[in-house]
Amino acid sequence: MANTTGLNTSEVAGSVGLILAAIVEAAALLGNGALLVVVLRTPGLRDALYLVHLCVVDLLAAASIMPLGLLAAPPPGLGRVRLGPAPCHAARFLSAALLPACTLGVAALGLARYRLIVHPLRPGARPPPGLVLTAVWAAAGLLGALSLLGPPPAPPPAPARCSVLAGGLGPFRPLWALLAFALPALLLLGAYSGIFLVARRAALRPPRPARGSRPRSDSLDSRLSILPPLRPRLPGGKAALAPALAVGQFAACWLPYGCACLAPAAQAAVAEAPVTWVAYSAFAAHPFLYGLLQRPVRRALGRLARQALPRPPRAWHLPALLQHLQGRSESPALGPSEAPEQAPDLPRRQSLSMPGAT
Repeated sequence: MANTTGLNTSEVAGSVGLILAAIVEAAALLGNGALLVVVLRTPGLRDALYLVHLCVVDLLAAASIMPLGLLAAPPPGLGRVRLGPAPCHAARFLSAALLPACTLGVAALGLARYRLIVHPLRPGARPPPGLVLTAVWAAAGLLGALSLLGPPPAPPPAPARCSVLAGGLGPFRPLWALLAFALPALLLLGAYSGIFLVARRAALRPPRPARGSRPRSDSLDSRLSILPPLRPRLPGGKAALAPALAVGQFAACWLPYGCACLAPAAQAAVAEAPVTWVAYSAFAAHPFLYGLLQRPVRRALGRLARQALPRPPRAWHLPALLQHLQGRSESPALGPSEAPEQAPDLPRRQSLSMPGAT
C-alpha cells in the first residue's frame, strides 16, 4: 500500500512537471516569435540587433534542446527516446553552446543599454553590434567544443545522460560554469548597477528654475510648501525596477544551474531535471522582460495589433445620432431660388454711415 502511494505521488509529480515544462516550451516559442516579428517590423529601435539575437537564440533552444528535455530526459521529461552516441554528443554540444550564447547575449544587451544611457552622445565609445555578437558566438562555440572532450555516453540499455550536468563536460565543468554564468552575471550586474546610479543621480538633482519665474517669498506658506512629504520615496525607485528585474531573473534562472555545474557529477545528476527546467524558463521570460517592459516595443506591438485586427463599424451614440438627424432636417439643401434675399437698403445705409472723402 505504501509502495502504491509512493508510486502515485511520483506519477502525479512527474505529470505536473511535464505540464509545466510543456507550458514553458510553448511560452518560449510563442513569446520569442512574436517579439521577433515586432522588432523586425519596427524601425528605429536602438538595441534591435541585440534583441533579434536574443530571440533567435531562445528560438533555437526552444526548437532543439527543450524538446529533447521533454522526450529523452527523465522526469519531468517523458524518457521514451533513447539517444545513441552520436545524437547524444550533438545534444551535449547544443546545450553547452546555446546556454552560453544566451547568457552572454543578455550581458551584451545590458552593456549596450548602459552605453546608450551613460554615453548617449559618444557613438565612438560603443563597439559595433556585429563585432560584439561575433565574439559571443565564438565564445559559445569554444564552450560547446568542451563538451566533446567529456566522457562518452553510456550504452543504450542505461539511461541516456546527454546533458551538461550529467558528466557532459568532464573536468571542464567548473571552467565552463565560470565562463558561461559567472562572467555574464558580473557584466550584467555592473551594467545595471551603473544604469541605476545614473538614474538615481538624475532623480536627486534639483530641478532648474524656469525662465522668468519669480523668486520664492519668505512667508510661512512658502516655507511649508517646500517641506518634504511625510513618506519620502526612494529617488530613482521607478528607474530601479528594470535593472532589479533583469538581475533578479538572471540570478533566479541561472544561478542554480551554475551551482549544479560546480557540484560533483553524481549530485548534479540527481537535481538535473528541476535545475535544467528552471534554467530553460529564462527562454520564456526574455520576451516579457526585454520586450513588453520596453515602451517602444509596447507601442510597436499595439500599432501592429491595431493594424491586424479589423476595425469595428462606427458606433453612433444616441445624443450624437439625434443631433446629426436634427442638423440634416433643419438645414436642407437650398436651391438658387430659395437663397435668402439681401435687404435692398443695406448698401445705402452703409454709404450714409461712411464719412465722405475730403
